[in-house]
Amino acid sequence: MNNEPVAYQWALPEGVDIPPDELQVRLDFYRESVVMYLVQNGVITTRMVSARDIAMAMLKEVPLSSGLLPNNALWWQQGREGIEIALWRPPRVWRVALQVEAFKPPRRFNLPLPGLIFVCTPARSPRVYAAKRRPRNIEETIYHAPLFNVFADGRTCGGTHCFPDRVDEIPESFMLSFFTIDAQWKDRSQKYPDNLLKLWEELDGKKRYPLGDLVPFGKLEKIMH
Repeated sequence: MNNEPVAYQWALPEGVDIPPDELQVRLDFYRESVVMYLVQNGVITTRMVSARDIAMAMLKEVPLSSGLLPNNALWWQQGREGIEIALWRPPRVWRVALQVEAFKPPRRFNLPLPGLIFVCTPARSPRVYAAKRRPRNIEETIYHAPLFNVFADGRTCGGTHCFPDRVDEIPESFMLSFFTIDAQWKDRSQKYPDNLLKLWEELDGKKRYPLGDLVPFGKLEKIMH
């Protein structure tokens, strides 16, 4: 019997009573492609594979479950920063605070807002968008949230605010945090594209948000992927 070591074995410490672990598959990741090397009986074959196929093969060994989803959950998915759960909050009047000047008390508003979509990851600031109704399909148009502290792509600036681990608490936590007039806020209103504060002042104390004033963002599918 040939006791010579076989090529492509993982070296083990001497004295360990375990047979050598032979290489079976190797993956090389390039900028534009992935190459798989398959070792069988000392013969190596190569083929191009997709990152998706690799991920799906690995996930067979990883159980995934959403668990019980919060009320008004729109979708669940695995994002780059971890799990993402999109939550729907129907139109309502929110009590919000806006820090207009540093070292002075914030201004308080009773602000009617349209339905809002919060894309949440535990303990992180959400992405926020507006909608004229609860979305029913991925082709529906969504809109920029008429809020301060929201970037043009829907990401939000949480500052030093600590967001909860429980996803279902993140929307209310975000709305309770202080908004600031120094953050990005242009093009959130048809009537006041350059002055969101005027819109807030005009709506303060009213019961409904004027849906015709919303600025389109794109299709719902855009924020799901």
